[in-house]
Amino acid sequence: MEPKNDVDVKDELLYSDAKDAEAGEKSSDEETPTRDQWSAKVEYLLSMIGYCVGLGNIWRFPYLCYRNGGGAFLIPYFIMMVLAGIPMFFIELALGQYAGLGTLPVWDCLPILKGIGYSMIIISSWTSIYYNMIIAWALYYLFASFTSVLPWHHCGHWWNTPSCVETVEVANMTANMTNFTRVSPSEEYWHHRVQQYSSSISETGKVSWELSLCLLLAWVLVFFCLFKGVKSTGKVVYFTATFPYIMLIILLIRGAILPGAIDGVLFYITPDFNRLTEYQVWYDAASQIFYSLAIAFGAVLTMASYNKFNNNIQRDAIMIPLINCGSSVFAGFAVFCFIGFMAHELKVEVKDVVASGPGLVFIVYPEALTLLPISPVWAVCLFGMILTLGLDSMFMTVETITTALVDEFPKLLSKYKTWMLFGFCVGMYLLGLTQCTQAGIYWLTLMDWYAAGFCLFVTAFFQAIGISWIYGIKRFSANIKAMIGHEPNIYFKVCWMFISPALMMFILIFSLVTYTPVKYNGIEYPSWAVNLGLLMAFSSIVMIPLVAILTIWRQEGTLLERVRAACRPAARWGPSNSAPKPEPDVTYSVNGNGKLYPDVKILHADTKVGDDDPDSALIKVSHI
Repeated sequence: MEPKNDVDVKDELLYSDAKDAEAGEKSSDEETPTRDQWSAKVEYLLSMIGYCVGLGNIWRFPYLCYRNGGGAFLIPYFIMMVLAGIPMFFIELALGQYAGLGTLPVWDCLPILKGIGYSMIIISSWTSIYYNMIIAWALYYLFASFTSVLPWHHCGHWWNTPSCVETVEVANMTANMTNFTRVSPSEEYWHHRVQQYSSSISETGKVSWELSLCLLLAWVLVFFCLFKGVKSTGKVVYFTATFPYIMLIILLIRGAILPGAIDGVLFYITPDFNRLTEYQVWYDAASQIFYSLAIAFGAVLTMASYNKFNNNIQRDAIMIPLINCGSSVFAGFAVFCFIGFMAHELKVEVKDVVASGPGLVFIVYPEALTLLPISPVWAVCLFGMILTLGLDSMFMTVETITTALVDEFPKLLSKYKTWMLFGFCVGMYLLGLTQCTQAGIYWLTLMDWYAAGFCLFVTAFFQAIGISWIYGIKRFSANIKAMIGHEPNIYFKVCWMFISPALMMFILIFSLVTYTPVKYNGIEYPSWAVNLGLLMAFSSIVMIPLVAILTIWRQEGTLLERVRAACRPAARWGPSNSAPKPEPDVTYSVNGNGKLYPDVKILHADTKVGDDDPDSALIKVSHI
């Protein structure tokens, strides 16, 4: 056997070190659980659009547009979208995609504000409790629609009162009576059959077994559409995100040919420019943008975290809000065609038909359907659309919570994500049973009023300030450049640093100045319920200063040194595992014969090794 010279020995040692390093990398990768990604770009887009285009686009936007000047409302609406909605949407997309992490670990970029992640989780948790109840109502009405005559079509049922007046009798009664007040069959069906509601939140009453089963089915649907993560969600959204648009188109075509439809459309779009001088109009526009784009809920950030690293988020940040806002405007035309038709049939003004919130979806819509031929078919279409709109939003709301926890504790929870999802669904169902009682509508209104109110603007404000001023606009822009190849333009930077925070501060101050305690149907809540609602709101906000104090306390040094340390990115912060990795350079010795091992390639020659072997050289190599 031929003896080895010094260079051969060096070769073997360096080769061994390189192999050990490579083995270590593989071992580390094997210990870290593999994170899911969207199977296709279209699944991500459909999921994002399906989440953002929700029930608020169907009932809230048309009503706000009508109440705030009709077509003139579109001016502040689009201004707020451009100056606050799109920039804040971009921030959440960029954070999630760059790190490939959920709402908790993504804030390793700025540990002092990690409380924002906890705030988002709490907001989403409160929202999931009452939002799935709306889906349960849609299921209830969907099942009730499979009949030859809709149960809310006529009076005379056990739940009706002497005040009930059917649609066909309204015109005669309004002509013969003054100060006529009418209670429709659909309204009594909603209040006395579905809700069977009591006189206040303090009177719990009995639990409705029908609503309980519908709520159980709603949570079962959420679980089975999420238990395989984004792999299963991405397949479901092909239906749930497109079906509402198909139904809206069908309903718009049907509604447009009805008598009186043009009156409803004109009422919807006729501008009243005098309203633009009122602060309330601008506040409503800004709040609708935040609600419809789901800013500060954490779901946008979570969905982006499943993207490939080089996905063009700047394009998405512009395209998705435009689609969302366009969907709201389009839905308004379909809605007001039917409202105009209903006003024509009832011989009343359009303004006397319009309602907001559940009143629009579960009182006005059902009655409008009874005026159509084969009304049960149209009812199935309508409530099927409402069901899919709600499910899309629920999928991403729950995914936000589970993803955040799994990403924060990957080795502990990744193997048990399905069981954690199951436990969450069971827990939320049990909490949601309060809304299946006779006081259920009061509980839902309480949570809707407080749990996702001004706390959204507080969370978003700190998010904008933290990223642009503490994490740093230059560093954040560099992160975006690493993903899409160029920095964001000056429009985004100015909005992030100045305009968007100023608008959010305005919204926050206005909401506090104009604050009124919660009411339902004119019924005031007791003080204990109002205080409970405020606790719901502050339960998310308080996490921001609380986590900041704990983070500073865990650092070492003086107070200033601790604050500075808490404002620096954590050691594990960095681009996601899907980011392209540069080939690691390894110093490797090759003798004069040009002998190379099979797993390396020459990058460039360096200097001579020494006098022993003048033909050998140190060269840079990397793994193939």
